[in-house]
Amino acid sequence: MSDELRAAIIQDDATGRVLMLGWMDEEALALTRSSGLVHFFSRSRQKLWRKGETSGNELRVVEVVLDCDEDAVLVRATPSGPTCHDGSTSCFTPWLWRKILQREEAGSAESYVVSLLSAGTPRVARKVGEESVELVVAALVEDDERVVSEAADLWFHTLVLLRSRGLDPAAVEDELRRRDV
Repeated sequence: MSDELRAAIIQDDATGRVLMLGWMDEEALALTRSSGLVHFFSRSRQKLWRKGETSGNELRVVEVVLDCDEDAVLVRATPSGPTCHDGSTSCFTPWLWRKILQREEAGSAESYVVSLLSAGTPRVARKVGEESVELVVAALVEDDERVVSEAADLWFHTLVLLRSRGLDPAAVEDELRRRDV
């Protein structure tokens, strides 16, 4: 495989989480191996680039493994910050979290997400408390549809609370993984 591009799957060595997918040509693969920092070939810019060269969020190589027919590569790495360009831990961020980040970035005054975040963490925390009580009540005396609805409200507001604190839901996943639940 000479000038062809390989799919490069980047996996967090500590958590096992898939962080991103990029593309590597022979030069990017060689630089990744020799430098210890992940390099890619940009298909849109048609040039080599090092992850973190502008953001500072580098990926330090732990291991590079080619698949059986050498047309894909798995790179286990240690990230020095968020991997995704949107500030998320992973480019494979759950839909709801990505939507919250998008609404925050858009900054529309009509956005419920923006209004909650603008009100501050104490307001968001109170909303999580309200939604928790509503879920418990629904679970005890209402039908399944209502339980799902209240669970969705709690889930959403909990994610907004994490955002208001500058936390990524990946930290919650990591904690649960650590607990081996």
